[in-house]
Amino acid sequence: MSTTTTRGVAASPAPAKVSKDRPRRGLRASSTFNFWLFTGPFLIGLVIFVFVPIGWSLYLSFFEARFTVTPSEFVGLDNYRQILSDTDFRNSLVTFTVFAAFIVPTTWAMSLGLALLVNRLRFMRAFFRSVFFLPTAVSYAAAALIWKMSIFNGVRFGMANTVLSWFGIENIAWLGNPDPPWYWLVIVTVRLWLQSGFYMILFLAALQNIPRELYEAAAIDGAKPGWQTFRYITLPQLRATSTAVILLLLIAAYQAFDEFFILLGKATWGMPPLVELYKMALGENQNYGAGSAGALILTALICLVTLFQGKIMGFGRGDESQ
Repeated sequence: MSTTTTRGVAASPAPAKVSKDRPRRGLRASSTFNFWLFTGPFLIGLVIFVFVPIGWSLYLSFFEARFTVTPSEFVGLDNYRQILSDTDFRNSLVTFTVFAAFIVPTTWAMSLGLALLVNRLRFMRAFFRSVFFLPTAVSYAAAALIWKMSIFNGVRFGMANTVLSWFGIENIAWLGNPDPPWYWLVIVTVRLWLQSGFYMILFLAALQNIPRELYEAAAIDGAKPGWQTFRYITLPQLRATSTAVILLLLIAAYQAFDEFFILLGKATWGMPPLVELYKMALGENQNYGAGSAGALILTALICLVTLFQGKIMGFGRGDESQ
């Protein structure tokens, strides 16, 4: 019902306020343009440095390519048969499957333990977080040289042998021979030192996102602080983060190269698949065809292992509490 003035004349409605903000015109107003502006450089780099090399490796794997990357003779699946019949390559796959089965849960447990300790600190939390994360900035090559030259030197002046000499233990040639395989201790410790800090940060961020109400409700229900709250509240809430960490650790284990190449040198034992492929493609024969076939086999193996692990742990469900 319209309102009237004291003279009985209907009052006209107040004019709508005209917004001074005009709609943006041109390219900046296009969400599609903004999307390609920010993602375009990344996608170009992805195509040039990832997709093109993968496609070219796939092409080379079906050709005879020695001392050249422009092959002419088609050999079909001969390169795949050659690489799968190579004893050193098969042994490297088996050895590093065992290595991944050991280093992945060890790094996961150590990273989670550090995150739990840092998360409980009431003071200097930023300091300890930085200290544990700092080794991540060190290159694998530099860390391997430190481990080889100062800690596990193999002579009595090395730090490890110096400590052992206090207990009357003779010097150990840590990297000298495969029996016993002391070199695994050197490789595992340097990798734990380099990786644990990074994954600790991931777990620490996930721990800080767990609602405090869950712990309060558990305390009301009679749950004891410690193992019970960790098992039934903290660990289930970290499921998605744990799955992502394990996936990254699996991929990193099969891509190991620097520390093995530096620590073991020209040894014929204990080499990872990438070192064997490096020797095949860039060694004396420079067989790029067989090297490309081996790289694709290794890529397929990594994809299968990660997909299987993600399927087991329910990666991608989107709810960490289930």
